[in-house]
Amino acid sequence: MIPVTAYAGKDVAVLGLARSGLAAAAALQAGGARVHAWDDAEAQRGTAAMNGIPIEDAACTDWRQIAALVLSPGISHTHPKPHPAAQAAREAGVPIVGDIELLWKSAPMARYVGVTGTNGKSTTTALIGHILRESGRRIEVGGNLGTPVLSFETLGSDGVYVLEMSSYQLELTHSLACDVAVLLNVTPDHLDRHGGMDGYIAAKRRIFRHQRKPQAAVVGVDDEICRGIAEDLASAGHEEVVPISSERAVAHGVYVVDGVLTDDTEAKAQSVMEMRRAPRLQFRRLFSKTCRD
Repeated sequence: MIPVTAYAGKDVAVLGLARSGLAAAAALQAGGARVHAWDDAEAQRGTAAMNGIPIEDAACTDWRQIAALVLSPGISHTHPKPHPAAQAAREAGVPIVGDIELLWKSAPMARYVGVTGTNGKSTTTALIGHILRESGRRIEVGGNLGTPVLSFETLGSDGVYVLEMSSYQLELTHSLACDVAVLLNVTPDHLDRHGGMDGYIAAKRRIFRHQRKPQAAVVGVDDEICRGIAEDLASAGHEEVVPISSERAVAHGVYVVDGVLTDDTEAKAQSVMEMRRAPRLQFRRLFSKTCRD
């Protein structure tokens, strides 16, 4: 567990007590916060209470005393209709955050790799974690992939947190600056939750929000939306932009053409490997393009 000390001595509300919510409540308590936890499901409240988490009906919370609302990503706070507690918190000027925001506040010295996209993000996150682990790095892998981030071990500057981030989680993450941020693709999804396609795209773009060079934005450019995002990022010049494609050659990027993985990040295209030599990786790539994570 990573103790969250940013709210030591303060009152913090936690709404939603599934895995990430339970981990957040426990981490806040370990860091000295006074936790006010609630879940609309009685069973979840019972589990939390058995684990020593104080339960308080969110409808009775005095939001004037609350320093932050930690919201589980599955609970709506904007569209199509905000949860009453989220609405009350916003009206009282209470910041609404997610567990990844708490991780960043608690472990800012570590390195961060964030992965998002409509399709393929679980596969990509797991593969990045495998590569880093095999290279001997200290890592933790989780987020939307399944492991609550506040259940991680604390990593210092020699460690890497590899995070799968959904659009719901990105909306609740306000300060994170990823050392490497990956956007694989964007196609219509969760539009009711984001108020339409523009809201969904805006949520995905948040993964790049605080990056500064030499931090890198890795962007799949095989769809029109992501090509536009890559061009916007390159024009702004805040981070290093690395385009990637499984369909065509891309200047200063990494791509697969005719079954050959090629690295052109230094403007000198070099063949890395023939993809047929990695049949399991080919299957994973095909799977990630046809199945949503």
